[in-house]
Amino acid sequence: MPVKNIKTYILLFLTATIWGGAFVAGKIATTTLHPVSVAFFRFFGASLILFPLLYWKEPNRPTPTRKDWVVLALLGLTGVFLYNIFFFIATKYAPIVKSSLVIAVNAPLITLLSALFLKEKLNGRSIFGMLLAVFGAVYIITNGHPSILIEIGVAPIDLVLAGACLSWSTYSVIGKVAMKKYSPLAATTYATGFGTLFLAPFALYYTSFTSVKMSGWDVWLSVLYVAVVVSAISFVWWYNGIQKVGASTASVFINVMPISATVMGTIFFNEHLTITHIVGAAFVFSGILFNIYSKQEKVMFPLIKKGANI
Repeated sequence: MPVKNIKTYILLFLTATIWGGAFVAGKIATTTLHPVSVAFFRFFGASLILFPLLYWKEPNRPTPTRKDWVVLALLGLTGVFLYNIFFFIATKYAPIVKSSLVIAVNAPLITLLSALFLKEKLNGRSIFGMLLAVFGAVYIITNGHPSILIEIGVAPIDLVLAGACLSWSTYSVIGKVAMKKYSPLAATTYATGFGTLFLAPFALYYTSFTSVKMSGWDVWLSVLYVAVVVSAISFVWWYNGIQKVGASTASVFINVMPISATVMGTIFFNEHLTITHIVGAAFVFSGILFNIYSKQEKVMFPLIKKGANI
């Protein structure tokens, strides 16, 4: 059976793979720069690329109304500013297992919000596929011991983690609303611009001349990677995926991130691939394929039924 939107699925897979690499780049960049400084340089750099690209590619784009500016500002507030602030606080104060779980929790939360606010239809098979993928991500993150989550228990920092999940999920859902009028490129560009403005005051406070001077080529190369590849390119691919296949289906691909981060860690930090990673990856890819084909069957069935009446 041919798969619709194969190009979109490939781009979503590449997006999640690139985001997994961002963990490695972030680890290098924050050796001398404060995480908030990295976030600012990341989106400021992305803005320098996206705005000229938008003016070149879409000279006749719609002029935002006052209501549109509110929606676009909310994109920057949730997906760029709040998500980065919450996530960096979590990585500093929460156990690594918990902060990594933000990745896995995003997928079902986006699916839930999409069903509630975007009226995206869900079926049992797509939900099962999502749960398979989420389990695979959790299995990798907990190193094959999901029960450790119960042992860790609940702590105040979990509210920050919940804020990170809610911020990214809201960003993804509002993005679908924005793209009723704007292209993925336009939505990403405006969100990045607003996010940069929101981050600027904090960057001024946390960034020192000494830290900038101490940063070597590896740090700035990492910042360049997260600015150009992670933020400018893959964010456009993410919104393109949401526009083409819906936020709930796109969210399943987020679970590829732990696999990518593991592979990147193996390459750059001599970490080891284990049977746990392979088992988790099998669950993730099985869940993604199950989700995709459940949607294809939903589309193909009416076509087959229509053909039978000819």
